[in-house]
Amino acid sequence: MPEPARLSVVDEIRKIVRGATPTHAHLRARLVAVLVATVALDAVASVLILGFERHAPGTEITNMGDAIFWTSTQLLTVSSQLKNPISTPARVFDVLLQAYAISVVAVLSGSWGAFFHRRGLERDPIRIPDAGSHHQGA
Repeated sequence: MPEPARLSVVDEIRKIVRGATPTHAHLRARLVAVLVATVALDAVASVLILGFERHAPGTEITNMGDAIFWTSTQLLTVSSQLKNPISTPARVFDVLLQAYAISVVAVLSGSWGAFFHRRGLERDPIRIPDAGSHHQGA
């Protein structure tokens, strides 16, 4: 009897965390790399945005808490209730942050897609005829 889908998903998540197979380990490595890069970028970007905006007239990003909140929401592509940056360097940086965030979504989508494809092949390999053998009809 096939196991319920929920248990299968939980099992796959556990295998990813453990790196149970090369496919699971590959996905885990990609997820960790994206997470580490994004957290590091969030920290650096928050400091930079605060430096760009702190003394700009009319800005709503006036302290480190505002900078972290604004940068994090930009990286999550959800935006925030804070107004966008006012200074030119901060606006340019905002565009770069958005480009990074969109790229991360694309990379993660591709990584998950490749993972599902590989796991599908591992579970039910496609029988591909050997390219060297030609079947000739009679």
